[in-house]
Amino acid sequence: EVQLVESGGGLVQPGGSLRLSCAASGFTFDDYAMNWVRQAPGKGLEWVSGIHRRGERTFVAESLKGRFTISRDSAKNTVYLQMNDLRPEDTAVYYCSAVDWLNTYWGQGTQVTVSS
Repeated sequence: EVQLVESGGGLVQPGGSLRLSCAASGFTFDDYAMNWVRQAPGKGLEWVSGIHRRGERTFVAESLKGRFTISRDSAKNTVYLQMNDLRPEDTAVYYCSAVDWLNTYWGQGTQVTVSS
């Protein structure tokens, strides 16, 4: 059974940091590119960041560059999203997804709330 389980979300004050994790199982992790996507309240899905299958290239949405960093650990079948200098507009449910030529898998999401 394919599973993507996000964790690490929560309530944080503006300027704070969080590291999200997404643990993958049920498929060959190294065969899939991984992405983080978020959905703010009342808004559509927004792509946040992506990383190639073996981490050789990473991508971050232009508006988030300098604050968000994606990484992956093949030994742990886990992808991470380090988020620094968080702002209220970063409040959203954050989802990870695994993508190859044929399939896209999604996690259940983790809530991030940035508020004082």
